[in-house]
Amino acid sequence: MRNCPTIQDILDARERLKPHIRHTPLLRAEKTEPAVGCQLYLKPENLQITGAFKIRGALNKTLSLSRNEIANGIIATSSGNHAQGLAYAARLLGVRAILVLPVTTPKIKVENTKALGAEIILFDGDTAARWKRVYEIADENGYATVHAFEDPVVMAGQGTIGCEILQDLDDVDTVIVPVGGGGLISGIATAIKETKPSVRVIGAEPVLTPKYFHSRKNGERTSLPLKNTIADGLRISVPGQNPYPIIERYVDEIVLVEEEHIIAGMRTLATDAKLIAEPAASIGIGALLAGSIDVRPDEKVCAVLTGGNWDMWDLAEIYKAAG
Repeated sequence: MRNCPTIQDILDARERLKPHIRHTPLLRAEKTEPAVGCQLYLKPENLQITGAFKIRGALNKTLSLSRNEIANGIIATSSGNHAQGLAYAARLLGVRAILVLPVTTPKIKVENTKALGAEIILFDGDTAARWKRVYEIADENGYATVHAFEDPVVMAGQGTIGCEILQDLDDVDTVIVPVGGGGLISGIATAIKETKPSVRVIGAEPVLTPKYFHSRKNGERTSLPLKNTIADGLRISVPGQNPYPIIERYVDEIVLVEEEHIIAGMRTLATDAKLIAEPAASIGIGALLAGSIDVRPDEKVCAVLTGGNWDMWDLAEIYKAAG
C-alpha cells in the first residue's frame, strides 16, 4: 500500500465525499487585510458539518472500506475533531464507533462525539500510548482502525480542501495550513502542488510543539518533549511517519507561532470576520498578525481554518485574558 496520496486519489475522494459534506465557502477578510498586509481569504472548515475538516478524511476512509471490514465497528484516537468526524461517518454507515480521547480533551468535543452516538474511552497518555491502546482494543474486538494523519486515504480526504481552494480562487498565491500530525497539510499540499506548483504552501505550528519545524532543521524526524499549548488540536510530539516526506517535498516553509499570537488570531476572526474558530484553526491568522510570513499587499493569501469546536465560555475567558 502506498504511504502517500496521489492527485487522483484526492480527486476520487472529492467525488466520493460530494453527497455527504459541505464545499465550504472562501471568504474575503477585507477588514483584517490592513493588519496582515495582503489580500486575505479564509477557508472556514469550522462551518463544516461536524465543525471541523476532519470529517473529510474520516468519511473518505470509512466509505472506502468494505462492509465486512467495518462490521464490528471502527476505532481511533483523537484530540476531538477526528473523533467527531469518525463518529459522524459511523452513524452514516450504521456501525459502531469507539474513540479513545485524551483526558485533556475539551468537554464540548467529548459531548459532541457522544451526541453522534460514539462510545468514549478517556485515556491519560501521549499520542503514541493512546494509539498502542487503540490497536490493542481493535485486535481484541475486530474493529477497523482509522488513523487521523498516517493513513493516505485520510490524507486524500483532507486534500479535497486544496481542490476547493483552487476552484474558488484559481489565482491564489499562498495557502497557510495549521500543522498537527501532518495529514491535513500533506493532503492540501499534494492537491495544490500537483495542480499548480507555483502556489506557496506554508505550515504554521505552535512554538510549544515545533516538531516539523525542528525536523526540517535537523534533516530527520525529531521527537520533542510534549508541552501544553492552547492549540490542543496541534499538540503532537513527533512528526507523522507518512506525512513527513510529503511535507518535506511539497511544503515551502514552516513557521512557529507564539501562544499570544494564536489568541490574537482567534480574537481577530471573531471581531472582524464574525467566525468562532478554535485556537488550532486560528494559528495561520496569528502567524500573519505576528509578521512571521512575508507577504505583499497584492498577494492573495488563503488561511485554512480547521475547526470551531470550542466552548463559548472558554473562548470568552481567553478573550478576556488577552485584553
